[in-house]
Amino acid sequence: MRIKNILGMLLLAAAVTGLYSCSDEDGKVVDNGLRTGNATKLEILRDSVPVSDLSFSIGRGVAILGINADGSWTAELDDTTWCKLEVHAGYGYTNKFSYTKLNVLKNEGEKRTATLTVRSGSLSKTLTINQKGTGTDPNDPFMSAFTLVENLGIGYNLGNTLDSNPIGSWWNPEGKTPYDFETQWGQPETTQEIIDFIAEKGFNVIRVPVTWGIHCNSSDVISKAWMDRVEEVVQMVLNAGCYCILNVQHDSGDASNSWLRADMENYDAISAKFKKIWNQIAIRFRDYDDKLIFEAFNEILSAQGEWGDPADPSCYTAVNKLEQDFVDEVRATGGNNEYRNLIVNPYSAGNSAAKLAGMQIPNDMHPNHILASIHSYDPYWFCNDTNDLDSQQWYVYIFDSTCQQEIDDIFTRVERRFSGELGVPFIIGEFGAIGKHASMSERVKYAQYMRQKFTQYNTVGLWWMGLCDREELEWTETDIVNVLF
Repeated sequence: MRIKNILGMLLLAAAVTGLYSCSDEDGKVVDNGLRTGNATKLEILRDSVPVSDLSFSIGRGVAILGINADGSWTAELDDTTWCKLEVHAGYGYTNKFSYTKLNVLKNEGEKRTATLTVRSGSLSKTLTINQKGTGTDPNDPFMSAFTLVENLGIGYNLGNTLDSNPIGSWWNPEGKTPYDFETQWGQPETTQEIIDFIAEKGFNVIRVPVTWGIHCNSSDVISKAWMDRVEEVVQMVLNAGCYCILNVQHDSGDASNSWLRADMENYDAISAKFKKIWNQIAIRFRDYDDKLIFEAFNEILSAQGEWGDPADPSCYTAVNKLEQDFVDEVRATGGNNEYRNLIVNPYSAGNSAAKLAGMQIPNDMHPNHILASIHSYDPYWFCNDTNDLDSQQWYVYIFDSTCQQEIDDIFTRVERRFSGELGVPFIIGEFGAIGKHASMSERVKYAQYMRQKFTQYNTVGLWWMGLCDREELEWTETDIVNVLF
């Protein structure tokens, strides 16, 4: 044992001698840009940009920090009760950065501040870390949007039901009952048994998409029969112990009778109709508790129906103004609507960099009650089917690392925009491998990976319908359902 210890010490001494043989007291490059000796530079960076302060919302936050130092460095927080640093020391490099990860815990109290100090030789830099507080209103009966998202589980969209928007000469709405509309797109009339069946599987939030315009008269007054039926279905969801998201659905989109558009030229008329509809919805549901959530609208498009990034940037202005109208109109109705959690979306509920950058969060008297939502059927040609034979050449059949990377990129930019820059939590309001061209085993891989991402980013997603036969009350895609929970 002694011989081995002596041999080890000799080898260590030789290694140290070799290391310093290519360095002097002023510092030299050793290997792969690693530099020893005195530091001559020190910066703290985020996204390769030097920073001296960071601000976080009240929810859990994460920041990857770069350390640009050419000497060994150490990092220390003055408050570790809510700020956690994963790497506290590192080497210096001449040609690359070192990195550490800062984790910020959810804030249940007043706003708070911490300081991160990084030192390298005689140099030091500080980073001020600010986190918003809840600013709790003693009269507020509702949980914050951040707490809401933490309480939500995997969700389900009750699609092709109250959102049906039949158009064309084959459909005459005259004399039709709410149940005629509800079943027009092939789904059965909704019952408490159907909702209970979905809830018992583990889905604890059900989104109820609703189309309203076709049920309004010339003065934009919603049919009482239709409003009554919507309330019946909402009550079924709440009776099952689930959270319910109620929205404005196919009034937007690209149908020929879609009137809700991101169109500044016709904003005044669109806004007036939109506000009147939301005023009626808000008044009807004003007394419901915080398990009912309002969503401004679904996938709003330009006047030209552009699904990609719109050519006219004023479309983003229209989206932001309409969502401000939504918040103002709901809050003005009072009651529980003063504090109700509200969902807003980017243009088309999309997740591209341009759509996210174009979105702003509405001003609100209670800003801790707003959350954002995007939709993701990505990779597109893995998740979707088409009847266009030419487009089928783009089908993706295998859920591989390339698919995973596309999803990774979406979550990274969505989290950065909403949580990091705008300070609101987010959910994935619609997702799913709803196309059937890929095998069930590959679709299961997709569902499993999405579930992992929800956990990683402390958020949730709502699958777009399917998965079961509502009429027979049978789960038809149990392999997918099982990996979602």
